[in-house]
Order: sequence, then structure tokens, then C-alpha cells
Amino acid sequence: MKTHPKLLAFAIAAAVAGEALAQATLEEVVVTARKRSESLFESPVSVKAFTDSDIRASGIQTPQDFVDLTPNVTLVQTQSTGNSFLNIRGISSARNSELAAAVLIDGVLLSNPTQLNQQLFDIQQIEVLRGPQGALYGRNAIGGAITITTKEPGDEHEGEVRVGAESAPGWSVKGYVGGPLTDDGSVKYRLAGSYMDNDGYIDNEYLGEEADPYKDTSMRARLNWDVSDRLTTDFRVGYSKLETQAFYFIIDVEADDTDIPVQVNNPGYNEREFLSASFKFDYDMGFATLSGVTAYDDLEETSSGDQFNFLPREHPYNYFNNDAFGAYIKFLTGDEYTDLSQNQYLEVESVSQEIRLTGNNETGPQWIVGAYMIATDRYISTGSQIDRGLGVYNVQKDFRPSVFVDPTNPSPQLGILADEQDNFAWAVFGQVAFDLTDNLELSLAARYDHDERENTALTPPLYDTTGLGIVFGEQRKESWDAWQPKATLRWRPTDNWVVYGDISRGFRSGGFNQTGVGTAILYPGIDDIFDEQLSTNFEVGAKGDLLDGRLRLSAAVYFNELEGAYFFFYDPNTNTQNLGSVPEAEYTGLELEGTALLGEYFTLNFGLGLTDSEITEAPTADWLGNQAPLVSEVTGNVGLQFRAPIGSGGMEVFARADWQHLGETWWEPNNYSSRSAVDLLDLRAGLEVADNWAITAWVKNATDEEYNTEYSPGPDAAFILGIPGVKPQFNFLWPAQGVRYGIELTKWF
Repeated sequence: MKTHPKLLAFAIAAAVAGEALAQATLEEVVVTARKRSESLFESPVSVKAFTDSDIRASGIQTPQDFVDLTPNVTLVQTQSTGNSFLNIRGISSARNSELAAAVLIDGVLLSNPTQLNQQLFDIQQIEVLRGPQGALYGRNAIGGAITITTKEPGDEHEGEVRVGAESAPGWSVKGYVGGPLTDDGSVKYRLAGSYMDNDGYIDNEYLGEEADPYKDTSMRARLNWDVSDRLTTDFRVGYSKLETQAFYFIIDVEADDTDIPVQVNNPGYNEREFLSASFKFDYDMGFATLSGVTAYDDLEETSSGDQFNFLPREHPYNYFNNDAFGAYIKFLTGDEYTDLSQNQYLEVESVSQEIRLTGNNETGPQWIVGAYMIATDRYISTGSQIDRGLGVYNVQKDFRPSVFVDPTNPSPQLGILADEQDNFAWAVFGQVAFDLTDNLELSLAARYDHDERENTALTPPLYDTTGLGIVFGEQRKESWDAWQPKATLRWRPTDNWVVYGDISRGFRSGGFNQTGVGTAILYPGIDDIFDEQLSTNFEVGAKGDLLDGRLRLSAAVYFNELEGAYFFFYDPNTNTQNLGSVPEAEYTGLELEGTALLGEYFTLNFGLGLTDSEITEAPTADWLGNQAPLVSEVTGNVGLQFRAPIGSGGMEVFARADWQHLGETWWEPNNYSSRSAVDLLDLRAGLEVADNWAITAWVKNATDEEYNTEYSPGPDAAFILGIPGVKPQFNFLWPAQGVRYGIELTKWF
């Protein structure tokens, strides 16, 4: 594993820059990483925190924005809005899997991974916890946890309007309004919203338009009621509707190839709509506070677009030079071409409840006990259609008769897979922290999770082209459970330094592939059921201040043993999307982060993450010793911010540059192809009059770096059969957006 020399140079320069530091000190940051408020310095967790001022200064508006600033955390964008693969310390999500981390908004756990990629607006703080956090945050916190806190209603009437324009072209408007509803201030509200509309940035040369237009409408309402001195309540409801395009893949050999443009003849369609609501209460019982969170989520996502080979209709579907298949399609349709399209529909509804009791004692042991449950109903269908050049029919649950020879049928359905899944999970948890000495604290936590899943096949016989013998109405039922303990020892050798050691375990539930793929697919690691994931993590870290509080450093080193690292595999013979697993992989790495005040007006932020992975147990000897799937060996960032007053009247000028480095990234256990390192530069500058107005200009990917955000092995006979030394020839690449720039005007009132 190689460390990028620029990252080390920046880190060393920051560490020795003491003589240039100003007399001011860095702001104190309070986090809730252990579900209680404490300073970032005192929290014995590898956590990256973004305060309100950080969010504004760096222009964070999506999860991708804060992930880019967090070492050892990456986010892969691909296929459609709902497919975003979060990776923390090498532990990743993939298609059809749960998230690699627990993601909570205002204490409410996201029930579906498709909700992750959403607009962030009116946000107070974001915390990214690295390492297993299942003892406190649940079954999906195997890689870590992300907590997002929106701004609460205030005691005074206030508001904000932010209008922006960007180079796509496009425009946006965001804002909020809030304040007290009663004279005594016991009832307060806050309404916030966001609207974005742009034409996109990735060229579709065949259609002469952009492949990635984006329109998003999101809103949120919060109502807080202080019922009494002991009882407070918080009701939140949110709505989001996103419209864009999907499936504009490029088929190529290597992960670094960027020469082939998008050429799909169907522009694709992707609409995601979700509604979320939650009710939270806190009741002070004197010795403890009783808290409850009830949440409801309802999500629908429809995706459609071109199918392999993602080229215009005049380039025939020629999988393995299978002329017989092309002749068969022509016979059924009477059409000249044999092109295909595809469609997918997802519907998820969930209800969850958490009850927690937190001790109020200011001295002595700090403790929490609680219970959690969630019931989820999911329906998903994926299918292929014959592309007659008349568009794609968006299939939801209304399957149409598959009459190929009917010339009035614009897109005959060739095949479809559909299933319904009912999940019920419950957990009990607790933690206690107590002082062994004045400078030594021990915290113990544990959580038991039980997850039961029932899958029902809903593919009608008419549409089953897999050859797997799917039985309509067939049910499969499995359950997974695990204990997730965590033990942390925190030592304060001085007033300015904390050293900690941690042992923890993480858990992520298993799930279902299509019935029969375990015997039909020759690729190793694929079975009808993909099993649970368990991780065991050992970590040592340190945090501290130097130079009278003008330089803040944190570091952590870790070793993680993971059972069941996920990877995705598409099988064209059965037209199935499958999640495979590697029996065992090991991850060794570190994080180094710091913030320094340089001079009177400059602030430097830097971070370095290293992850070295190795497959130690595999279903085939060819994988042993390889890098685990979806791992970026090196991640890092450097940010330099300038802010200074101009004249009188409270006006300030500001500028910020953020450089991000993504090291070599491996995508699949064969390690056939890796993406080379990527370096990205973002810029922001503007003027601000505090509490009045601001104008900001911004640039994303200022150097116009060309790269692919995902590489996924595609259908290739040699690859499926595992012939040594032969690379897959039909790989799926997802292109990244190039340079984007814009301007924003903000008014506070």
C-alpha cells in the first residue's frame, strides 16, 4: 500500500506550523457519538464532526459532500438515485444490501438505503463515526454510524432564503422560517424546503442532450412542544421527490477508461418519492430520562432505461456473439433490431419504535438501556423489455401481457422478476460508563439484534425467462441474530490529551438472492441466500490540543476482521442481480486528522485515511491475498480557508479550497481491474454581512478530472467460468460529472 506524498507533506506542514499560528483558539465542538453530549476531544471514538459553520463554509448539500471530507469513507454513485454505496474503512454496501453504516436523522434510523442520497438543508451538525457502532446504533452499524441533526425551532422568529444558479444550466432555491407559536414559547415550529432543477453535466452524444438532468423537491416541518418542565415532544415530517435519469452505463474493459461517451438511445427515467414522519418525546423522571421515538417511512422508486449493451438500437444485442438469440427476438417481434431496455420498481414501507432510559446522574456511572423494533414491507421487480425505439414502459405492479408480435405494443416485456419481503427486527441494548480513577474511564455496551425475513416469489410464470423454475407464491423464511458488545477504555494523561482503546463487534443481516441461482450460476461466492456479516474491530486512538488550543489532532489505528464481505454480480444467463460474499477478509488502517489556525485569518484542515485489506478465506484460491471488494487504499483531504473583515459594517470576505484524494480502488474479489487515484479540487469564495446577507461563488471538480465512480464486472464467458488470466470484456462503468460552477445569494431575516 502506497501513501500519497502530497497528503503526508500537508500533514507534516500542519503539524510544524506552530510559529505561524494566531493567538485565537479553535471552537469547542460538542458531539453525541455515545448518545450523550460531550466534547469532541473527550469522545473516545474516531469521529469526524461538521458543525453549522463547517457546513456553510464547505458548502455541504448532499451526503457526497461530507463524505468527500472524511478520511476512510467513500460513496459510490451508480445506476440510479437509490444506488449509493457507502464504504467505511473498507466495509461497503452494494446493490440489494443494507447500508454499511447506521444513518440517523434527528435520532431516527433510515430504514432503507435508497434514502441516503438526498438533499441536506437547514442542518445543524453531522457526525461520521468510524468503526463498528452496533452496540449503540444497531444492526447496520457494522462499518460505523452517521448522525445528521437538523436545526430546531428557535425562540425568536427567523428565516433564510438562498437562491442559486449553476452552469448546467440550472437553478435552486432553499430556505426556512420558524419561531414560537405561543406567547410563552412552549410551542415552536420550523419549516424548511429545497428545490433544485438543472439540465445535467454528462453528455449523451447519441441523443444530443445531457444524461443526468436533476430535479428535486424536498421539504421538512418540525413542531416542538414543551408540555411541562418534565415533558418535551418533537414531531417531524419530511417529503422528497426526485426526478432524474438512470442506466446510462458505458461498457468497457478497464476501470480507468473514460474515452467512450454515453450513447444510450433511451434517455432513461428515475423517480424517487418518499415520506417520513417521526414523533419523539423526552420525560424527565428525576433519576433518569425516558425517551421514545416512533417513525414511519414510505418510499417508491421507479427506474427505467437502456439495457446491455447500452448502445443505440443499430448496435445489436450480441451477448457472446449469440446470433441465435438475436434471430429469436426478431422472430418474436418482426423488428429489424434486437435491442433491449430495462425497468425496476421498488416500494418500501416501515414502522419503527425505540424506547430508551438514560440516567441523569451528574456523578457516578453514566448509563442507558433500551429496546428497538422495526417492521418493513418491501416489494421489488426488475425486468427486461424489447426496445422498438418507442421508449420504455415503466413497470410497477401492473404487468402487461407479453405479446411480442403485437405491433401496437411499444415495449414488449421479455421477462420480469418480482418478490415481496416482510422483515421484522427487534433489539435490546444498554451501556454504562464509569470512572476507574480520576483519569481513567471504562465504558461497556452491548446490543442483541434479531432479524427475521420472509421472501415471497411474485414472478408470474408468463414472465419467468430465468430457467430457474421459479414457483409463484413460494416463500422462504430465514432469521439472523447476533450480540454486538463494545468495550472502551479512555485515559487522560494530561488535560489536553485523551488516549483510548476499543474492542467492538458489528453485525449486518443476511438476505435473499433469487431462488436457484446457487446451482445455476458458476461464479464462486453466489448462493440463494447471502449470509450475515460479522466484524470484530480492535482500535487504539489519541486526541489532543497543541500550541494553546490552536492545533487540534486526532489519530486512530485499527484492525478489523470481517466475515462475509459483499460484492455484486450480474448474471446475464438468468438475468439476475446477485449479492455474493467473501468468507473472510482483514482490514488494517489508520486515520490522522487535524485542524490548525494559521495566522489571523487562515484555518487549515487535513485528513489522511489508509486501509489495507486482504482476503484471507475464499471459495476459490484465486482470490486469496487479493484486496477486498470496493476498497480505496488511500483517502485524504486538505482544506484551506481564509476569512477576514473588510472595512466597517461587519462585512467579511472568505475563500476556501478543498482538495480530495481517492487512492487506487478495487471493485471485485478477482482484482481484475482497479481505478487509479483520483484528485479533486473544490473552490468557494464570497462576501458576507453577518445575519444579513451573503454572496458565494463555487466550483466543483475545478480541474475537470475525468473518472468513473463505479466499475462493475459484466457478462463475459471467461470471467464467469473463471479462466485464469482472462479479463471480463463487458464491464459496467458509471461516469462521474465534470467541472460544475455556480453562484448563491443568501438573505437572512
